[in-house]
This record gives sequence, C-alpha cells and structure tokens, in this order.
Amino acid sequence: MKFFRKNIIYLLLLGVLAAIFLIPGAKDFLKDRFFPVAAIEEAVHVEDTAYDIVLKGINVPDANFKDFKGKKTVFLNFWGTWCAPCREEWPTIEALYESRKDKMDFVLIAMMDKEEDVRKFVEEKGYTAPVYLAESPISGKILPKVFPTTFILDKNGRILLKETSSKDWNTDPVHQFIDRIAP
Repeated sequence: MKFFRKNIIYLLLLGVLAAIFLIPGAKDFLKDRFFPVAAIEEAVHVEDTAYDIVLKGINVPDANFKDFKGKKTVFLNFWGTWCAPCREEWPTIEALYESRKDKMDFVLIAMMDKEEDVRKFVEEKGYTAPVYLAESPISGKILPKVFPTTFILDKNGRILLKETSSKDWNTDPVHQFIDRIAP
C-alpha cells in the first residue's frame, strides 16, 4: 500500500509537469501568477543606443531622442500624413497632449514623408503636439512595421505599452493609465 501511494504522488507530479509543458499557455499562466519578478526583469527595454535619433523639429526645435530619456514618461508615436489611420487618431493624440503634456513628453515622428507635407498637415489642423522627422536611422527595436505605432516608455526606457493600430488616446482608461505611470 505504501509503495502504491508513493507512485501515485510521483505520477501526479509527472502529470502536472507534463501539463505545464504540453498545454499551450499553461507555462505563461503559471509564470505570470507565481513568478512576477521574473516577468518584470524580462520586460522589454529600449537600449541607450536606440535612443540616439537625430530629430528635425517641425513645430518644435530640433532635438535628439536621447534627450528625453531619464526625465519623464515618453509618448512615442510613428505616423505619416499618407496614413489614413494615423490621421484618424491625430485629434485624440492632440487632446491627450493638451491634457497630459505636463506629465509626459510627446515625440511624434513622421515617417516616409516630405517635410513640406508634414508642415502643411500640422499647420492646417492647428496641432501643437511636438512633431519631428528622423534624420538618423531608427533602431529595429522600435522601428515600426505598421503605422501608426505608438510606444509609451517609462523614463528608464522600459516599454510600458505598444500599440500597433489606430487608437482613441483621449479616453478615461488612457488618462488613468498615464496618471498611474507618470507621476
């Protein structure tokens, strides 16, 4: 009888381990529930070298993206005047900028665009959120594959949010999220 009980325990443990490795998502579920420190340590960071982007200001002075690191949370948006979803979300970004510009830095980089087209778009719409053109290569870590792409980065470069589609940025949940992460 004692031998039988011992074997049942081992079989149960073996079954649990097999389930962890064989059931899709089980490993991640357990990891997120029981090992939160590991999840935080594995968070994606934007390296210092990726911050070195020379930015030509459209409605603000020229800058380097690395000037924004270590100060505030950063709202980094890649967009284009040629991109319909980008133009669609712009009014909500502008509203977010107007209400949260004291809490975070905004860096909106127009991609694959002519400077005169970007200037015309910003001026015609009366947008005041900081718009730039990248004048140096952008790291593959943050270079978008689709437009619009938005990152919210903490002051140390950790990616807190990545959105790869058009979004209404002027909602209560977005404002509450920013109020929590940007002191």
